[in-house]
This record gives sequence, C-alpha cells and structure tokens, in this order.
Amino acid sequence: MTDKEVKNILENLLAKRLENEITEFKKAENNFDFDDLGKYFSALSNEANLLKCDEAWLVFGVCENQKAKKLETTGTNFRNDKAKLQSLKKEIADKITNRITFREIYETNHQGKRILLFQIPPAPQGIPVAFNGHYYGRDGESLVALNIEEMERIRFQTNIYDWTKEIIPDAEIDDLDRAAIEKAKIQFVNRNPKYINEIENWDTAKFLDKAKLTLNGKITRTCFILLGKDNKEHYLDSAVKIRWNLKTLDNQDKDFEIFSIPFILTVDEVFAKIRNLKYRYLPDGTLFPLEYLRYEPFVIRESIHNCIAHQDFSKKARINVVEFEDEHLVFSNYGSFLPKSVEDVVLKDTPEELYRNPFLVEAMRNLDMIETQGGGLRKIFNFQRNRYFPMPEFDFSDGKVKFSITGKIINQIYARILHKNPNLKFDEVLILDKVQKYKTLTDEELHFCKNNNFVIERDGTIELFVEGENESNSEFGVNQENDGIKDGINRGNEENDGIKDGINRGNEENDGIKDGINQGNEEKDGINGEKFGVNGEKFSVKFSVNQEKILSLIDKNPTITANEIANEISTKKRAIERNLAKLKEMNIIERIGSRKTGEWKIVSY
Repeated sequence: MTDKEVKNILENLLAKRLENEITEFKKAENNFDFDDLGKYFSALSNEANLLKCDEAWLVFGVCENQKAKKLETTGTNFRNDKAKLQSLKKEIADKITNRITFREIYETNHQGKRILLFQIPPAPQGIPVAFNGHYYGRDGESLVALNIEEMERIRFQTNIYDWTKEIIPDAEIDDLDRAAIEKAKIQFVNRNPKYINEIENWDTAKFLDKAKLTLNGKITRTCFILLGKDNKEHYLDSAVKIRWNLKTLDNQDKDFEIFSIPFILTVDEVFAKIRNLKYRYLPDGTLFPLEYLRYEPFVIRESIHNCIAHQDFSKKARINVVEFEDEHLVFSNYGSFLPKSVEDVVLKDTPEELYRNPFLVEAMRNLDMIETQGGGLRKIFNFQRNRYFPMPEFDFSDGKVKFSITGKIINQIYARILHKNPNLKFDEVLILDKVQKYKTLTDEELHFCKNNNFVIERDGTIELFVEGENESNSEFGVNQENDGIKDGINRGNEENDGIKDGINRGNEENDGIKDGINQGNEEKDGINGEKFGVNGEKFSVKFSVNQEKILSLIDKNPTITANEIANEISTKKRAIERNLAKLKEMNIIERIGSRKTGEWKIVSY
C-alpha cells in the first residue's frame, strides 16, 4: 500500500470523528503497554468478525477529545526503530490464538506528526481470538471481555455456508464438458485405484455421484466449476475464471489471457502459458552442472489448485497467476488463510482443519487435484530447498492470499550453506532464508546463526557467511568485484563495453565478464568467471543471460553474424565476440566453414 493510500485511510478514519467497535485511537506519545496492545488486538479482531468487516484499525498518535467530541492529532514516538516496530508482528502472534497477527503496520505523517496505523484482520470464521488465553470485545468504544453470546456466534460460524455445494437447478449432464469428464475419470482412478475394474461399467451420473461432484443426482456448482462447458458459465453467476498475466521487470503488462471453466482442463492451459525454462548451475566440488526446471511442475499445479480450493467465489473475483520476467510467480485468490498458520502447515505438516469450500475440496481430493493431509505445501517448500532457491512467501493483505515462488538462486552463499549442510532442519533453513531476504531475526534465530558461523555483521547488517570465503554483497551476500556477472545477475554501472545481463547492479570495468567458468584469474578484457579448477569451492550458473540469448539466436539462424547478434540484443560487437569465444572454449558451439560463409553449430546445450 502506498503512503498516499495509507493517508486516505487515515483521513477516512478521522472523518468519523469518534471511535467505534472496529476503530480505536490512542495517543501513545512515547510508549504503550504491550498487554493493552494485545487486548485491543483481540477485541478489534473479534468485533470485525461479528460485524462482517474486512479489517479493524488501531491508530497511534491520535486521541479523542471527549469535551470537544473530536479527534486530535498528537503524534507518537512509539517504537521509532522500524525493525523493532515490525517485530511487533511476531510478538503479538506469540500471544494470540493460532498466531494471528497484524496484516500490516503502516507509518505515515499527518499535520507534520508521526502516525502509526495497525491493520487488524477479523477473527477467522468459527474461531474467536484470545490474547494470553482471554477473549476481548468492545462495548461501543470500551474494551470489555467478549461475552458468551458473541463468543458462541463466532463459534457457530464453523457451519460455514458453502457456496460450492449449492445445486444449479437447470443444469444437466449435457452441460458438462465431455473431455473434462474423461480426464476426471482417469484422475479419480489414480486417487481411488480400488475402482479401476468397476468404473467402465458406470454411467456418467453414477461416476459424478461416486466422485462427490453431484448431490442427490443434481449438478452442483462444484461439478460445474470443475467439469462445466465454458459456454455454460452463466450458470455459476460468478467470475469463475483464472487470469494469467506476464509482467516485465518494471511491472508493466506484457501479455495476458483469461481462462474459464472447466477448471480440471483449465489448469493445464494455464500451466502451458508459464515459461518454465531450465536453470543450470555448478555445485561445489564438481565439474558437472545440475539442471532443473525453474519451477517444479507440481509446484505450479498445486499452487493453482490451492487457489481454486480456497477462493471465496462469492466475491465474484478472478484467481490470478502473475508471471514476472525476473523469474518469480505470484498466485492469488480472494479470501483469508483459514489454516491455523503457515508454520503449522509447513513445519508441523499439520492437515488443514477448516476449508472455505469443503464440498469443492472433497471433490478435488477425489479427482487427485489436491492433498488434504497438509503435505502439498510442505512439498513446495522442499522443492525450493532442494534447488537452493528462496522459500515461498505469503502475503495476506487486502483480503487476499498471495503466494510467491522464485525460480532462481538469489544468494550464492545461501546456496553453498544448504549444499554443505544437507541435514539442516526445516525451521533452520527458514531462518537462513530470512537472513538472505534481510528480514528481522529474533534473538533465538540470531543466536542459531552465529553459533553455527552462518552469518557475519557488516556495517550493522547481518549477512550470510561461509568460512574461508571473502565474498560479500550489499544485497545478496555475494561479492561482485572486477565487474562481472554472476548467475546472470549484474549489479551496477556498465563501463567500457561491460555486459548488462538481467538485473544490473554492479560496476563493470575493463570489459570483464563474470558469468562463465574460470579456471584461473583472467583480468582486463578477459573472462573473470567462477573459480572451481584449483580449489573446487565456487558455485555458479553455467550461462549468462546474454549467452542464453546468443544460443537462442544461433539456434534460429546458424549463419547469423556477431554484428547481427549485437544488433538483436543491443550489445556491442566486442562483447558478443568474447561470449562466442567463451562458448567455443566450453565446447557449447563450433564454427563450421569459413568466417564469411560458414555457420555456427550448437554442439551441446
């Protein structure tokens, strides 16, 4: 949320002139009691649930003038240190039911004074929120204990209305997609092999009943979401669609497509749109590169399936799959995260106890589209760990669940630590992931990192560290000196024919290239790549982004010249010639025939 948007929210809250059940103003001039903060969190969260509001607000730096019956801006010095302010999220989570915490803590200025806005989510359906084991509510603007009637009203919500269970009165089997039904049968047998000898004798109606897609022989919304014909989507009276969107590095739309039902087929179509390129790198102590797809296919499918299962279809909003050219994906659906916490699902491998769409989830489970035993999300985290890629990220703001996956290494030191320490516990890997993303650590987490010599402190910043190596980088813990490109990530200014591959942040001088395989130390217009020939200890990607582009152009046109390649990718001819020489040295390409009339041949790629 931008500062302008935060200011608009503050203006709207101030315009109400007084506090209410879901808005509380506090002066908090210099400090505020933590227990009181927790009580207000519990009260405001419970009231937001009961009033069916998307959020509640606790505002510091504003107080109520009872005599004048108006609000006054006083400003606040509460936790001026940003890291300490954000650490409140964990501190509150440690004391609140199911580790619920602030969606976000915003800092802004009003009338020249510092204001804090704490965004508080409503209590989950069926689960009243307690602080330190006590339940709080509001009586008007007063903080009180949550009364029994209100507590039961929240708990009764476990009988959640299931939009996906509703019958579509006019829908018939002929309104279902035949190809979708056939695929559903195959996946049903995969999940339920005991029916393999029976299913051929079932008619469509019996199959739909066995798979729990229909109710008393009637077509349900679940049945239509998964198997309905796309030209019959009006039966759903909702925007049951998935939007795929490709964005550039500067967040501009480059391409998009909207997919409708039947979702059992649509997921494959969305999957096919995602550019799942190969990623190559050399682990420590080996000359043989490992090669992976950037995204494990299971990760993409499971993420889309989870969006479908948890989507609040009553919002009439689309599910979104956004692909960014810097190699990360964001999956989002409307609705809150209903399991107790990400930690419970991932670390404890705890099955989810509550689903927004239980009828749909059961059908998806029967069709082998989703795992309901808590294993799917943990598998996604493990796939990232095994590739040395960063852990997935969750964002629960704006009434949505956003799930982000990165398809590349962002910190070589992190990758080396994981490679050298395969027996790290899962929670320990998550701590190291926090370090590489420069997130605030608890004292216990910092102690673990220091105790194992995984970090060092430079200029007040905690960075990952591998003993015996002196690489450092202000963003990724990787030193990119003498101008090169590591892992296709280049960080700074280009000078003297330097190459800009991917994200440029470094400082290229003397035309040095730092993206290949270097068995020595070649400087000044040479190749300054990762060293592994002598000590076998470095870790690098096989090709830079420009080398990938060169190979792609050669594959399309073997007679292409260095000048033509330079024009195609907007790079100087001299830099192209160096890359061609390097690719020849690596036995990736060879030149057949003369320099003028010959052509390139890709030997291995």
